[in-house]
Amino acid sequence: MAVPKRRTSKRKKRARRTHYKAAPIALQPCPRCGDLKRPHRVCPTCGYYRDEQRVAVEDA
Repeated sequence: MAVPKRRTSKRKKRARRTHYKAAPIALQPCPRCGDLKRPHRVCPTCGYYRDEQRVAVEDA
């Protein structure tokens, strides 16, 4: 089994990990109201999902 000769420095380790990133949150326009929402979820603005009202939304 291979054994490292030298300890990996903090700089080397951190440089390698710069590519480990969280993916950005996917957003798409709501087909009913046009506001951005996450896919496969009820629209927080109008309360609709798949042409059916699922949540009653209060007018602010």
